[in-house]
Amino acid sequence: MLDFSKLKAQSGKAALDKLITEVNKLDSAEGRSGDDRFWQPTVDKAGNGYAEIRFLPAPPNEDVEYVRLWKHGFKGPTGQWYIENSLTTLGLPDPCSEYNSKLWNSGVESDKKIVRDQKRKLIYTSNIYVVSDPANPENEGKVFLFQYGKKIFDKLKEAMNPQFPGEVPVNPFDMWAGATFKLKIRKVDGYRNYDKSEFDDPAPLFDDDKKLEKIWKSEYSLKEIIDPKNFKSYAELQARLALVVGASDGNNHPASPPTRVREAAPPTHASAPVDEDSPPFKLGGEDGDDEDIDNYFSNLVNKR
Repeated sequence: MLDFSKLKAQSGKAALDKLITEVNKLDSAEGRSGDDRFWQPTVDKAGNGYAEIRFLPAPPNEDVEYVRLWKHGFKGPTGQWYIENSLTTLGLPDPCSEYNSKLWNSGVESDKKIVRDQKRKLIYTSNIYVVSDPANPENEGKVFLFQYGKKIFDKLKEAMNPQFPGEVPVNPFDMWAGATFKLKIRKVDGYRNYDKSEFDDPAPLFDDDKKLEKIWKSEYSLKEIIDPKNFKSYAELQARLALVVGASDGNNHPASPPTRVREAAPPTHASAPVDEDSPPFKLGGEDGDDEDIDNYFSNLVNKR
């Protein structure tokens, strides 16, 4: 047990610096605490960050380099958070998507504002090898799962399908012919921006196949991320949604929010207080605008 004299001895700038470091780690970890499979880049107080990673091929006994997960993450008018995997990931009906569709087609502009806050978000997951992580050098030389949004995925697609003459297509997931990804993070208009990120010239991750094989065998399952066991049932999601939006028809079916809710300012995507209903990571912003919302809801209505 730390006695008072030692507590006093630890007082000062060194203790403050240590505390600031830990707080910054928590602020940038985006809720991955407790699951050391996941890696996220660390940013400084200005919102800037840098790291070099290598995207890895499909893990053993699997045939995909990435998986897509749809997720809803928003704070309802009750103050509670709805942070759930969307059943649309599995090609199944999802109560939140249906509720959003109802609001979107209400003809009320304020309903559309609510929907924009609580629409589903697309998250990609891949295995990566951390080449350089200046903020957390202990991560270097290790394999992690990395979750990212459309902006980074677009960088991967651009590498595979270059737009200009003379540019050679690169498979960013190839350990021999792939390339290191330089992740450059800036804060633009309050959100993380990855526009400056780029791939280095193609080169083997290592010239040692035994080392590459060891890395490959240490990858994590991607199929497990979208295993049906990680999704709640339709009824469970429906009940949770009714609790979060604070409206029900008596059968745990969310109803349209009352007028006072429609007129309220749409909830922001800033960090929530730390409690049971806090979101496990930040949602929205530059990486949340992953699909054209008008086309999405039009398609949803047409499929019903």
